[in-house]
Amino acid sequence: MDMAVKPQGCTNLKLRQLMRRVAAHYDAEVGKTGLKGTQYSLLSYVLKLGPVRPGDLAAEMRVSPSTLTRNMKPLVDAGLIEVLPGPDLRSRLVSVTPAGREKRQEAQRRWRVAQEGINQALGPRRVVQLHAMLDECMDLLAPAGPADDED
Repeated sequence: MDMAVKPQGCTNLKLRQLMRRVAAHYDAEVGKTGLKGTQYSLLSYVLKLGPVRPGDLAAEMRVSPSTLTRNMKPLVDAGLIEVLPGPDLRSRLVSVTPAGREKRQEAQRRWRVAQEGINQALGPRRVVQLHAMLDECMDLLAPAGPADDED
């Protein structure tokens, strides 16, 4: 490590500030569909993986089962996803409804607009560098437990 370089400030605070700013950008665009960014993400995962067991979905999304349940409720209430009995009496499967497919397509179009806005604001080269650095940091700070995210 280069001893001339000494990090200043709180990395956690800086990342949270950046995340809030980026999330607000995406939420403003995706929000035009009535979905929050986390709901769009959940809908996308269920569409990709479903029908899927809630435990497998939580693991894939790297959230706790309780966080998943809390995040699923508004989508179930809106009729965008459904939780049906699984192959045995104790299991359940989560899947996207036809209305959920339509809503996800609409939100995906808004997400693309948000992504293009980030690419323009930061510049494509910086976005690629940011993604590479974030991936590298994620690998270096591999999680000790099953959940990375509690959103």
